[in-house]
Amino acid sequence: MDKTHANRLIVLDTETTGLSTQDGNRIIEIGCVELIDRRLTGNNFHVYINPERDSEEGALRVHGLTTEFLSDKPKFAEVANAFIDYIKGSELVIHNAPFDVGFLNYELSRLPNRQTIEAFCPVFDTLADAKKRHPAQRNNLDALCKRYGVDNTHRELHGALLDAQILADVFLLMTGGQFSLMQESSAETAAAEIANATPIIRTLANRPPLLILRCNEEELLAHEARLDTIKECLWRQELT
Repeated sequence: MDKTHANRLIVLDTETTGLSTQDGNRIIEIGCVELIDRRLTGNNFHVYINPERDSEEGALRVHGLTTEFLSDKPKFAEVANAFIDYIKGSELVIHNAPFDVGFLNYELSRLPNRQTIEAFCPVFDTLADAKKRHPAQRNNLDALCKRYGVDNTHRELHGALLDAQILADVFLLMTGGQFSLMQESSAETAAAEIANATPIIRTLANRPPLLILRCNEEELLAHEARLDTIKECLWRQELT
């Protein structure tokens, strides 16, 4: 995979032991999803990390990654080179970027070379962009999923890779012109899109015709009987 592609985006999310690096909190999971020319490639990056400390109680309730589960995972220093090699030359797409970038830079600051994420690639903050598009509205990831019709019902706990995959869907819909590779219910349609590189753009002009189901006589009689029980039926008054 060409990691220097001009149109390569990496949608990234992290999970941490707590909310602030000032309290010594660390990264415990990194999840990345690759987009090239706004297409999901399947070339993802995912790793659990031993933070060498316990998670705060509030954070543990969010991600569910226990100290015991993380105890045999690699430390950040052991995965740093592979992670940097993966993101280098791309643009990062992150929701509430200052949080994740702050933690990543904190981890990098503990290494001998002390470089920052910004030295490797620019960062696009989807939260800042959503606030511009939808001022005075909720713009967390759950709210954006609801607004753009992205299914996140399988998201019981936060997970870096799962959240990155959800954010990729939201990002493509929010910024427009996306190629839909994951949201079609038909596997055959999705396979055809991949093979033929056909963009799916939903407009009023090319939506399928609406199916109109008309009431039968029994349903109409039941409806009229229900209206008979309503003392003040405004639309009946208009017709009489």
